[in-house]
Amino acid sequence: MADPELAALRAARLTQLQQSNTDENGQSAARSEDAEKRRAEEQMRRDLLATALEPAARERLSRIALVSPTRSNQIESILLRMLQAGQLRGRVSEQQLIDLLEQADEAQKKASGQGTIVFQRRVDLDDDDFDI
Repeated sequence: MADPELAALRAARLTQLQQSNTDENGQSAARSEDAEKRRAEEQMRRDLLATALEPAARERLSRIALVSPTRSNQIESILLRMLQAGQLRGRVSEQQLIDLLEQADEAQKKASGQGTIVFQRRVDLDDDDFDI
């Protein structure tokens, strides 16, 4: 999705939010405005991901969200950052999504210290082993 299209979507959504809040007042309006902003951001996020992912990749990501919502949000954030930075050329396939998941898993294991456990065995030296 090009930047002008994204800007147009944001402007249209902002206009819609402003029109819906003209008749509300007080804290109720502030709370509903915050909730509406979150909904709008979530909808924009879903729309961007829908355009960036192939149907199979989108389906896999939704299945991941059922099992691990935090993992899904992490991957979505990575994809959105890549999309905004212009690192994605074309749509992301299911295999590319799997590769991204594996890379994120490797990075998480390195960061948390999980990985291989190395045991160091020490040789027990008896007194009769020394020549004095």
